[in-house]
Amino acid sequence: MTEEASYGLWWLVIVNSAIFIFFAFSFIKPKTKTDWRSLGAFSAFVVALFTEMYGFPLTIYLLSGWLTDNYPAVNFFAHDNGHLLHNLLGFDGNPHWDPLHIASNIFIVVGFFTLSSAWNVLHQAQKNKVLAFTGLYARCRHPQYVAFILIMFGFLLQWPTVITLVMFPILVVVYVRLAKREEQVALSEFGDEYLQYMRVTPGWFPLLHIPNPSISETDNQGEKS
Repeated sequence: MTEEASYGLWWLVIVNSAIFIFFAFSFIKPKTKTDWRSLGAFSAFVVALFTEMYGFPLTIYLLSGWLTDNYPAVNFFAHDNGHLLHNLLGFDGNPHWDPLHIASNIFIVVGFFTLSSAWNVLHQAQKNKVLAFTGLYARCRHPQYVAFILIMFGFLLQWPTVITLVMFPILVVVYVRLAKREEQVALSEFGDEYLQYMRVTPGWFPLLHIPNPSISETDNQGEKS
């Protein structure tokens, strides 16, 4: 990519946004209002990210005075130099292979894997009108929202912008509220069964080891039968 063609590539904004939104859509297959809200919040973040990555570098314009004063030898309007953390933290070489970018890719891949696995379990449970106890739901109560947060955090490591940095904590709060709303619905529908699930399963930080097999797949399968 040449420096002259680093931005204003709106077709790349559209293509990349569509690809990542389609991935998320295909994994979660939204059916409820909550599903659509989750996907909508994630889609807004993705569009904002790729708009700055390929369309208009608003963050670089806003910081251009400070960047020019502190990094006079760096052309931040060249696409590779748009990886601001790569330059600000003093990494050398290709920014696509620095530790932050590699960590970013890991967070994004793990996030999409988690998203696919979690929503498949959730939709099967909704279809059978039972609680989602199996798979990743045996390790934490909200793996689907953890997945969205992992993906967005990965993108922030790779290409932070003013807008996405502002959006990230707001979207985390949105997902926490959606999770609490879902739990109220689950409590009204499943009562003590969901309370028992809440007592042994953390909300957001997954268990590495499942201590009580009574609420894991074995019992859940028994509930279904």
